[in-house]
Formats: sequence, structure tokens, C-alpha cells
Amino acid sequence: MDSLAVKRREGVLVTVGETMAVITPKSAASIIDADDFRVDAGGAESNVAAHVVRCGRGARWYSRLGRDALGARVHRILQQRGVDVSGVLWDDHSPTGLYVKEPGGGVNYYRAGSAASKLSPSDIEAMSLDDAAFVHLTGITPALSESAASAIETVLIEARRRGIIISFDVNHRPGLWPAPFAAPILSSLANSADIVFVGLDEASRLWNTATPRDVRAQLPSAQSLIVKDGAVGATVFDGDHEFFVPTPPVEVIEEVGAGDAFAGAFLAALMQGEDLHSSTVAGHAQAALALRSTSDFLEEAR
Repeated sequence: MDSLAVKRREGVLVTVGETMAVITPKSAASIIDADDFRVDAGGAESNVAAHVVRCGRGARWYSRLGRDALGARVHRILQQRGVDVSGVLWDDHSPTGLYVKEPGGGVNYYRAGSAASKLSPSDIEAMSLDDAAFVHLTGITPALSESAASAIETVLIEARRRGIIISFDVNHRPGLWPAPFAAPILSSLANSADIVFVGLDEASRLWNTATPRDVRAQLPSAQSLIVKDGAVGATVFDGDHEFFVPTPPVEVIEEVGAGDAFAGAFLAALMQGEDLHSSTVAGHAQAALALRSTSDFLEEAR
């Protein structure tokens, strides 16, 4: 495929993956000391969809939610953010997942046996891709279960058949699957995509790579590869072309969600017809907003 940043892309971004209810202190205080908490919705794929909408383009999210109060709240929140949730499947037997954010201390997940872990290829058959300009997937969903992994493979096959641009965020979660097991699977999925996002640190953990060019050698098939190095910047490969965009200085309150903000703004800019450099700048700017907030979706920034 030639360079992806050649024209405005008509259609929406479609994404598939787990979204959980999130409990977060409203301030930067620890869970032990905080008095006020927010019950939010958080998941890499729906976060990206919400950021795409926030940046002016359409997005639709597919998944399973438990038919419970947390599932209803997640559904309502994403709908309020402008994400199309009309295709969500309701599970009467499995709960909506939950995670708790500790500002500056990471997250604790309560997702075993969640409704989203029951995603399967048969769920994908009912998913509409007729108006999709992009399909965005991550390395989190295939780690949830064998059926969820098969669902992602099914999406990839169908998107490729239709000629839809495929975006993939490696998003390795060591708590879900260890690097030696995840590495070949994530490499295969990334090499099946047109656009790939990966952190230099996670690439090192997965494939023992040291530099962005090492990562490019590991993932040669993606037309556009974005290797992110935290506060340093992002190295972008577009075919044989390579360039670097530094990260702007930012005061970090909470890191969780910044990668999703980057990907959402980057993809929205591409959908608008921006070039890869401008899309990377947009990604950095949106990530900076997320880094200054305890919310995955910048509610304080509204």
C-alpha cells in the first residue's frame, strides 16, 4: 500500500475490544487517602474511539458488556462521548469488567470471566463494516481468551478482504500474557496491519529490540510504524521513509490513557487527510492533555 496520508478518508473508525468500568480518585490523591471517586469507562479501543470523536470524526465500538449496572453505565458514558455503541452485545451471564486506578501507581484489574472475554468470531459476523474507513485493534483483546483472539483474527480477515485500513496498537499487557508467549502472536498481528503503534519499551520487552530501527526490522510489513519513546518522542516509518517528532514538555499527573489519546488523535488527523508528520504532532498534543488528567478521557479538559 502507498503512503496512507494522501486524502481525507470518508467513513468512520470501527474498533473492537473490552471496556471496563473504572474507579479513579477525582484528585491525584491515593486510593487510601482520597475522599471522592469517579466511576468512568475505560478500555484501549473505546478510548481511541472517543478521542477520534473528540477530534471531529466518527467512531463505532463493538464489544460485549454484562447486563448489569456497570455495563449500563459504561454504555451510557460512551454514548455521551459520541461513540456509536449500537452494536454492543449484552451478556446475561458474565459481568462487566472493572479496574481501579491508583494515581502514580498503576491499575488493579478485576476482569476474569468478563463479558468481553467471551467475544467470539460469531459476534463479528453481526458487525457492520460497510461505512468503515479504518479498523482499529489492539494486542489486549487477543490476550483475554482463545475465542477473543479468534474474533480479532476474523476482524482482520474481513477488513483486509474489504480493503479497509487496519490500525493496530501492540499494547502488550504482561499481566494478561507473558512476553515469551505474546511476542510471536503480537508480531504476526502487527505485521498484518497497515498502521502500527508500539512503545519502544514494550518492543524491547517483547522482541529484545534496542532502537526504533530494530523495531522496524521486526515489523517490516506495516506501511506506517510509529515507535513511541515516552517523553523523548516518536519515530515514524512510512515505507522506507523515517522521521522523528519530539514529545512536547508536559507535567505528568497520570500516564494511563496517554497512548490511546495519541492513537485517537493521530488516526483522526489521518482521516481528515493530514500527513503523517501533522498526525504525529496531533497525537502528541492529545496525549499531553491525557497526561495532565486522572481521567482516560480528559473530562477536566472539557
